Amino acid sequence: LEERKRDRVPLDWATTQMNLGNALAALGEREPGTDRLEQAVAAYRAALEERTRDRVPLDWAMTQMNLGAVEAAFFEKTGDAAHLDRAMDHLHAAREVFAAAGAGHYLAMTDSNIAWVEERRAGSGA
Repeated sequence: LEERKRDRVPLDWATTQMNLGNALAALGEREPGTDRLEQAVAAYRAALEERTRDRVPLDWAMTQMNLGAVEAAFFEKTGDAAHLDRAMDHLHAAREVFAAAGAGHYLAMTDSNIAWVEERRAGSGA
């Protein structure tokens, strides 16, 4: 982040935020508690300040998909079904962009994640 400053290279800075979010999410899934997951959400939201849907739609959609995954991880740790609802919102937003772009690989990944969330919803009574 010392070299990829937001004011100089905003999309590179956003990519660094995205990568930071990915690392924090991976740690958060392994560690007790939700602190790292909360930090991952903050990093992803920071990335979205530059990775807007209008500016870089596929990058925006990838960030949305990652936010959906973090919300699913929150559900796994807390059992709070509200996280499944938020995960689904992020995943459907990403799916819309991937479908419009004909990004079949990412569309399949998103559909798989949506199915996972739907299964958890059914199992939780949400």
